[in-house]
Amino acid sequence: MALLQDKVVLVNGGSQGVGAGIVRAAVREGAAVVLTGRRAGVGEKLAADTGALFVRADLADPAQARDSVVRTLEAHGRIDCLVNAAGLTSRGSLLDTTPDMFDQHVAINLRAPFFSMQAAVADMKARKAPGTIVNIISNCAHGGPPYLAAYSAAKAGLAGLTRNAAHAHRWDRIRINGLNIGWTDTEGEDAVQRAFHDAGDDWREKAAAAQPMGKLGQVDEIADFVVLLLSDRSGVVTGSVIDWDQIVFGGMD
Repeated sequence: MALLQDKVVLVNGGSQGVGAGIVRAAVREGAAVVLTGRRAGVGEKLAADTGALFVRADLADPAQARDSVVRTLEAHGRIDCLVNAAGLTSRGSLLDTTPDMFDQHVAINLRAPFFSMQAAVADMKARKAPGTIVNIISNCAHGGPPYLAAYSAAKAGLAGLTRNAAHAHRWDRIRINGLNIGWTDTEGEDAVQRAFHDAGDDWREKAAAAQPMGKLGQVDEIADFVVLLLSDRSGVVTGSVIDWDQIVFGGMD
């Protein structure tokens, strides 16, 4: 049987990158999927390609983050699984990050997951039904490079939130886990490399050659792992923030 057969899955930030990969994998595994994003054209195309439902949302607005769950309930009557995949990766160090940039990172990378989780867990508890949540975090939660100060702070907050909520709702049979993903090959990363790091057309090849496994993280591989965590096949695991990367944190040469 498919891993998510007859499950209702909401993927926030699901119109591109890792989120879009998760949408495709969840549909493949039998789920009814709702996805959100800011760009209507991109989201509607993915929905048409997969049979998912697209909801346009700016998750920086807490009301729209909560409303993503409401729209899922309106469409399917319940929510079984939530994935928070939206992310902002604009660059800024401790010394040059502005208050506005800091607030943007907190809004997308921490506040949006908080309030979408709030709404999803409320529905699960009201129905006395089990559920699963996966937060896409980042290895920057361990510290991160100097040019990702606000991003690292927000993602560290999301890692803490993941554990806190998992502990709070373990007796409700709501399992909440996170993935600290590393450097991943996405269209968004391509744009970031070109905009912030003067990367050329061969940046992927150069980056891959410098990695222990000879490649960057791949969207389809991450998506398959997320589907496993959403499914009953991941058993009782909850409160885990898993380093999905080829960097071994704490290891030294």
